[in-house]
Amino acid sequence: MNRDLPYSDIVASLSHALDLTEGQSTGHSIRSCLLGMAIARQLGLPPQLQSDLYYALLLKDAGCSANAAPVAEAFGSDDHPVKRALKTTDWSRYVAAARYALSNAGLGKPVWRRIRDVVRLGRGGDAMAREFTRIRCHRGAEIAEDLGFSSVTSEAIRHLDEHWDGGGHPDGVAGRDIPLLARISCLAQTIDVFLVERGVDDALTTVRERRGRWFDPELADIVLGWRDRTDFWARVRDADAATDLVGVEPADRARTVAPDELDVVAEAYAEIIDAKSPFTYRHSLGVARIARALGVRRGADADGARRLYRAGLLHDIGKLGISNRILDKPAKLTDEEFAQVRTHPRHTLEILRHVDAFADLAKVAAFHHERLDGRGYPWGLRGDDLDEDCRTLAVADVFEALTASRPYRGAVPVGAVLEIMRGDAGSALDAEVVGHLEDCVDEDGGVRPAVATHPAGDARARPAAPAARGPTLLVSPP
Repeated sequence: MNRDLPYSDIVASLSHALDLTEGQSTGHSIRSCLLGMAIARQLGLPPQLQSDLYYALLLKDAGCSANAAPVAEAFGSDDHPVKRALKTTDWSRYVAAARYALSNAGLGKPVWRRIRDVVRLGRGGDAMAREFTRIRCHRGAEIAEDLGFSSVTSEAIRHLDEHWDGGGHPDGVAGRDIPLLARISCLAQTIDVFLVERGVDDALTTVRERRGRWFDPELADIVLGWRDRTDFWARVRDADAATDLVGVEPADRARTVAPDELDVVAEAYAEIIDAKSPFTYRHSLGVARIARALGVRRGADADGARRLYRAGLLHDIGKLGISNRILDKPAKLTDEEFAQVRTHPRHTLEILRHVDAFADLAKVAAFHHERLDGRGYPWGLRGDDLDEDCRTLAVADVFEALTASRPYRGAVPVGAVLEIMRGDAGSALDAEVVGHLEDCVDEDGGVRPAVATHPAGDARARPAAPAARGPTLLVSPP
């Protein structure tokens, strides 16, 4: 791939992963973008501001994985339904917020545990909600900045959940002190949720009811004037693919990305993926570095090594659709829970095969839990089905996962991990690749610099590792 690619196609296609994390239907970010850009055009915003808005809408949920773990812990429930229900709740109204807490705390638990979770939420109150929003919106703004988007775009994301009357989060900014693009984005995302869940009439009723409270009255009036635009509403409601955005991005501001810049995009999404759980805070980067080093050892050229690096960065993108109650569970998973974990490679394949820039590595990334003896998941592929790249990524993933802390055990020493992997060499794992692994890693689990140098320098600095918790119990890494 030697040609520049439309940035819009990449970001729009990858936005499906963000929809998954927020518990939204596929295409939420794309539909929000269509709605927001329609408002911008009617306002007559200049092309540069329209471009800033376009990417703010597609990246508005880039920080959503960062608060998934604390939300799941606070509610004692799966993070996806909790987040999804919040989108249709007028949480600035006390009664609605209380009903929301009662309906979503401790889902699936005995009554006494649900009461405990509701009490905990009541004690945390508004401060807890503000902190969850701050984590999400500020992290999303940082990711937009890391990807090279303007401060106008990042500030729109940072203030996404502020309300016109000052009752929003995280800072309680009001009126025209809220950036215009944030006001448009808040309105657009809310419309889409109600449009998909309940239809046009309910979406417009919500806009009318929250006009002057959540939404800028001028912007709300624009949308309320669209009631009879049947074709427009049908087009928005059916949109879920990057191709539905053709013609929406200002043509004279269209951004492209060079092939050698795709690493930055993949690294940014690796951060989103790993932020889903405190136990995977740099798992994807670690797998990517190891896989690249193994590729070099086996003789891969620069393009091949880079392909492995990107596959490593993105291999767990499907885990954004797995509940944090499962990912962070400090005990053995039930059969039902493990069945859910086994779906994440399918999500990875589905997401990446629709991203032109990464479609060639979709299978490599998705097959990381397959094994030579057919005992892997979810497809049960065997040796002949798995090429060198698939075998390489599988080894890198097992090694990184076992040498890192997990909620059900502490980190396993490197020597013990290599001994385990030698036992699987030739049956589950490729023996030659396992041999290369022993040449690539040091006694602390690091990748030796001689084979790990990134062509354009490695990703941004990561945060300090979170403290491990839970009992020590060695199990095969999911």
